[in-house]
Amino acid sequence: MPLALLALTIGAFAIGTTEFVIVGLVPTIAEQLAISLPSAGLLVSIYALGVAIGAPVLTALTGRMPRKQTAAGVNGAVYRR
Repeated sequence: MPLALLALTIGAFAIGTTEFVIVGLVPTIAEQLAISLPSAGLLVSIYALGVAIGAPVLTALTGRMPRKQTAAGVNGAVYRR
């Protein structure tokens, strides 16, 4: 299998896992935040809506930027202390 295809497969699996694993954590989230299960489920829906709207917008805004600098900038913004 070509290395690029392997990387794409692993990336798709990781993204899919992070999107669906949260559903199993809804009862724990509700308990930890002291909110009802429907409210915790709504948090998951709002997150998904944010991803669905934000991803195409950010892709359009950063599509012409150099990939390495964009990735470094996003990582720096998200993971700063």
